[in-house]
Amino acid sequence: MRPPQGPAAQETAQPRREVVDDDLRAQIGRAWESLLDHADAIADDITLTLMENGSKYYDAAGPELRADVRASTREHIRRGIRTMAGLAEPGEKAIHIWRETGRRRARQGVPMELVLNAYSLGTRRLWEALLEQRNNPDLGIDDHVLLIAGQRIWSALDVQNATLVESYRRESSRLQRRDLQRQQSFLDGLVEGRGADPGFASEARDVLGISADDPLACVVAHFDGSLDEPLRAPEDRLERAGVLSYWHVRGGAFFGLVPTSELTLTELVRLLEPAVDGRVGVALSAEGISGFATAYQLAGRVAETLPRGSHQMVSVTDRLPEVLLGGSPEVTSLLVSETLGAVLAQPSQQAELLLQTLEALLAHDASPTHAAEQLFCHRNTVIYRMKQIESLTGRSLQDPRDKLLLSLGLLATGR
Repeated sequence: MRPPQGPAAQETAQPRREVVDDDLRAQIGRAWESLLDHADAIADDITLTLMENGSKYYDAAGPELRADVRASTREHIRRGIRTMAGLAEPGEKAIHIWRETGRRRARQGVPMELVLNAYSLGTRRLWEALLEQRNNPDLGIDDHVLLIAGQRIWSALDVQNATLVESYRRESSRLQRRDLQRQQSFLDGLVEGRGADPGFASEARDVLGISADDPLACVVAHFDGSLDEPLRAPEDRLERAGVLSYWHVRGGAFFGLVPTSELTLTELVRLLEPAVDGRVGVALSAEGISGFATAYQLAGRVAETLPRGSHQMVSVTDRLPEVLLGGSPEVTSLLVSETLGAVLAQPSQQAELLLQTLEALLAHDASPTHAAEQLFCHRNTVIYRMKQIESLTGRSLQDPRDKLLLSLGLLATGR
């Protein structure tokens, strides 16, 4: 039974600590020392209970961790008893093993609550074992000795928990920083085209948890000189949908690697669209890791085709002409000059009227009737403007190649 706790108990316990003399201290030490021969049996009983209570975790963890827990529990109990009995050397104080256990369990990935439960269980089992010793006539342990000993061991539990939690969290933070650095290093390597290297691909599989041929998507969001995030917490949205993703900042862009074996491109866009707050592009890498560098370039290019200041996410497959034009500024400039140069040279109002008419005609397969309906004007007016366009450009709207060039020319002007 745990001794009374709380402010009232502390008020009554404090004076007793002050009057602990050498004789009482020796009695407490003998009481704890009497448990040393039973230390391993107590520890094994604790370990068995831990494994039963946490069977879902420990059964799946494997024999190595279970053996480590048993050995660690034995060491904890032995050191704990020696410390409470006043027999511990400076280098074997229990607090040292508490710190090391916190670090080790964090590295092993054991949930913190299981570790804290182990400490509570261990403290209770030690207290129960001590209570059993009052029936030993050779020790002469009275209730007063047990009370003081119990107060000390339960007070030690608070120190144990605080020490372990701090050590566990420090190690967890260190591991997370290390893992994040490794992940970002591999993402940089993939962007640089190292995914085709079998050795690098094998390491990436271990670090990122993806196979070399798993289909991937690359998402690129441009900062555009702003400190605001162009894509807000995309990993959280994807994680809620059961999709693990990896994100990194490179240059002026925020980019991510998203496995798509169980996710279509349409679903990916739908999941991320509510988080879009800038220009965002996405491209698939059907070749997996080896094609990620190309997907990164295409996703960045399609994002660049969007007007600065826009909040939109687009796929490269939806804007292939714009991506083609954006990839070669010199060719784009020549295309505009050769197709629409003469139209653009007209007075601004006339040029705009002709460009609107050309857009309508191209949208309706060069049909003056349907273009007139869109423009809310007479069919003959559209025919007159169409002849002006063909005369100025030297292109025929009945020629498929000329129509393609005029369409690309319009796209190149940003319309």
